[in-house]
Amino acid sequence: MHHLHGIHLFVEVAKTRNFGRAAETLGVPKSTLSRQIAELERAVGVRLLNRTTRKVELTDAGHLYFERCQRIIDAAQVAHEELQTLAETPSGLLRVNMPSDFGTGFLTEVFTAFSERYPEVSFYLDQASPEHASRVFHRCDIAVEIGERPGSTHIARQLGALYGYLYASPAYLSRHGEPRHPEDLTGHQCLTYRAENGRAWRWPLSRGDALMEITPHSRFSINSMTMMHGLILQGAGIGVLARVNSVQADLASGRLLRILPEWHAGPYPVYAVTESRLLPAKTRIFIEFLMERLNGGSAAPGEFASRPASSLPLPGAEDEII
Repeated sequence: MHHLHGIHLFVEVAKTRNFGRAAETLGVPKSTLSRQIAELERAVGVRLLNRTTRKVELTDAGHLYFERCQRIIDAAQVAHEELQTLAETPSGLLRVNMPSDFGTGFLTEVFTAFSERYPEVSFYLDQASPEHASRVFHRCDIAVEIGERPGSTHIARQLGALYGYLYASPAYLSRHGEPRHPEDLTGHQCLTYRAENGRAWRWPLSRGDALMEITPHSRFSINSMTMMHGLILQGAGIGVLARVNSVQADLASGRLLRILPEWHAGPYPVYAVTESRLLPAKTRIFIEFLMERLNGGSAAPGEFASRPASSLPLPGAEDEII
């Protein structure tokens, strides 16, 4: 395999029948070209070229070798051009793993818009479970993860951060009263979201510059925001929900009430996780598109906080190994 470079040089000389012109085309000194062809001839054990002061001719062995090697060089060039196209034009199957609730609440519009812009891309969307990327990359190209970064050797690009809000049902509040300050939550039944690592999400609460973290008392540990929403509606307790359309509809109908309205929960960072920094166009451009849409208004107002524009990571830049 270490003779491939010499083969490339030989093919160019054989095509031009002239060391000077071949050297100019290849961008190497004529003396270097002559020496490397001589090394190739020693490696194959036969003379490939007859050289005189006036011309260069192929030997019988040289003709045979040129016929075989030209096909090799042409195939390599085609493969190189195909890879360049693959790196520049999104196409093929894009496999994405994501938390089911985040996919349903935020990404459906993103996938639709991306498919319209890049019709050569098809999708395999995996929402079956919130598995961590270290266990899903055998069947996905990119994993969207929310919350604390688990330890691994994959590459994470932070897309932004999610905020949530505290909700309860009128029935629950009529039985237990309404908290007036985050410290009052310790006396209430709270519903906590369980992250993939098995730990419940903490409740970092903020109001302007005021920050505090609550570890709520909970009888329910849940890994589905849809179930969380349903339990809150049934009066099981107070929980944190994203401000998606279904929650907004329940607020409008009075089935849900937002409590501690001047406080919000979060931020919970959102990452695009890949196995490598070297990404095909379909993956690289989807990450850029996802960041653009989430930070550009496809999420509910006040729901998704972007990183500052000056710090948004370009492909291969500001990646974090997690």
